[in-house]
Amino acid sequence: MQLPVTLATLSPDAWIVLTGAATNVACALVGCFLVLRRMSLMGDALSHAVLPGLVLAFLFSGSLGIVSLFLGAAAVGLLSTFLTQTLHQYARVPSDASMGVVFTSLFACGVILIKKYINGLHFDIACVYEGSLELVPFTDSLAGLPRPLFTTLVVLIVNLALVLAFWKELKLSSFDANLATTMGYPSAALHYLLMTMVAVTTVASFEAVGSILVVAMLIVPAATAHLLCDRLAVMIAISAGVGIAASVLGYWAAVYCDTNIAGMMTVASGVLYGLAVLFSPRYGICSTLLRNLSMSIRVLREDLLSMLYRIEELDASKSLTAAKARAALDSSWLARWAIAALARTGRIQRVGDRLQLTDAGRDDARQLVRSHRLWETYLVEHLGMPLDHVHEPAHRIEHYIDDRIRQELEENLETTEQDPHGREIPD
Repeated sequence: MQLPVTLATLSPDAWIVLTGAATNVACALVGCFLVLRRMSLMGDALSHAVLPGLVLAFLFSGSLGIVSLFLGAAAVGLLSTFLTQTLHQYARVPSDASMGVVFTSLFACGVILIKKYINGLHFDIACVYEGSLELVPFTDSLAGLPRPLFTTLVVLIVNLALVLAFWKELKLSSFDANLATTMGYPSAALHYLLMTMVAVTTVASFEAVGSILVVAMLIVPAATAHLLCDRLAVMIAISAGVGIAASVLGYWAAVYCDTNIAGMMTVASGVLYGLAVLFSPRYGICSTLLRNLSMSIRVLREDLLSMLYRIEELDASKSLTAAKARAALDSSWLARWAIAALARTGRIQRVGDRLQLTDAGRDDARQLVRSHRLWETYLVEHLGMPLDHVHEPAHRIEHYIDDRIRQELEENLETTEQDPHGREIPD
């Protein structure tokens, strides 16, 4: 087969990056469904459970050919899936416990088979942990591609075809297997299909990245994407992108640090996951802290506005000293920030050492106080709460009542003129 010039002239470095990227994308396609099904450790279980399959394939074939080893490992991978599901479904063993029992038992069987029947055969332990990604450009060729890359690309294409063909079924069964069964979809068959894809993907990735690092490639990009979106299609696309980015960044870092490439690709995936944990727009730690801080400042601003409005109602000089305002708001740095923000947006103004509402601030404060007193009235009229118990819940909810809710409250109240304490409800 004659390769295109662009492929034939690729450097060894490019073959390594392409193989790592293909492996990550193939793993990401099935990893997303594992994450959604809360079966993230299934890849780890399969990577250990296939050991007896490798040994039996060698014993029957008498060689270390990739085809025989692949078939043996895939067969035992399916067997481990069947045993795990059987223990969980019929013996009522929890899924995580059944997984642990099956893969440790099969792994132990593999060790016994090696000790008893195989002598003089060298198993490279580094290959088990790290794979041989650095040697990809120097392996045998299949269809003009290095063998590990060709194998991984075939699995990637098969995974993509199966996901597209059974998209609706896999999606529904991943989110709610019982609903899928009720609607007539074979959830058990879909489960075995997915586990078959995981087993085949895991085995196909052994030569390139090893049986341990493939677990990270199955889960980390998918977990990263899960933090960044709430739609499955987008999640799969992002996880594939994370896998490709991890391959490129990991290769550069491995060359710079002169270390194992597959391991560094996994580290790069972990770094990207850490960034998602910190800065994910919805679930990130920093994003959550910023939202909480913004909410706290907004509540303090609105508390200050409503407090100034109530002071005006009492006609207490229609103003409040800055010192008293800060004391009323616990003298925190957030209170000072809130006061500065209100002054900057023209909601309050300083007159000497006093704070005073502007027209814009008074309008905002009037709506807050109206929401508060409407809610107090609703709690008394419809829930029968005593007067001394309605202020605190109304104080909390007033910050979340908009025009629509205020209108609904008005429609459900007998009076919107006075609150239960006899105070006027502002228009």
